[in-house]
Amino acid sequence: MGMFSRFTDIVNANLNSMLDKAEDPEKMIKLIIQEMEETLVEVRSTAAKHIAEKKTLLRQIKGAEKSIANWQEKAETALLKNREDLAKSALVEKHKCQTQIDELHNELTDLEEFLTAVQNDAQNLQNKLAEAKRRQDAYVLRQQSAQVRLKVREKAAVYNIEDAINKFERYQQKIDEVEAQVEAYDMTSNQDLSSQIDALKSDENIEQELEAMKKQVANG
Repeated sequence: MGMFSRFTDIVNANLNSMLDKAEDPEKMIKLIIQEMEETLVEVRSTAAKHIAEKKTLLRQIKGAEKSIANWQEKAETALLKNREDLAKSALVEKHKCQTQIDELHNELTDLEEFLTAVQNDAQNLQNKLAEAKRRQDAYVLRQQSAQVRLKVREKAAVYNIEDAINKFERYQQKIDEVEAQVEAYDMTSNQDLSSQIDALKSDENIEQELEAMKKQVANG
């Protein structure tokens, strides 16, 4: 048994309510459409069978009407021949045919009412099926739209990551430049200090040499 136990379940079903309660609306709508299409096939098959029955009834009515005309003619012929007994028997058969026609007409009326109901039900089912397919198309469009939005966000995320990496690399490059400047300054400063110390040593040697020369001049 499917999700719909009777045809009227489908016709009276509130698709919006069913889908709102479903854990997987997209899967549910597919099952609903499948159930409706299968039911529609059954409805059409039933209608076809009863249409064939209607044609049979119409043929039987037409045949009974011919029989009535035939028995009427026989009754009149019998009366012309002064055979009232045979005329009476012919009229009895005529009335039997009329009774049969009345019964056939009653069956035909019931069958036509049933076919009208089937036609209405089939139309209602078609409307429900069209509604379900519109909902299915809407879910497909929503899914496609969601996929597009996801791709856009993924691209945006990649762009943001790349942008952040580029900014980090630019900041790192600036840091490297500052550090290089500091190192260059330190290197230059160390060289100046070394030169100054070497200069002090040179001055000391000169002073010593100057003192020695002074002593020589004084002793001379």
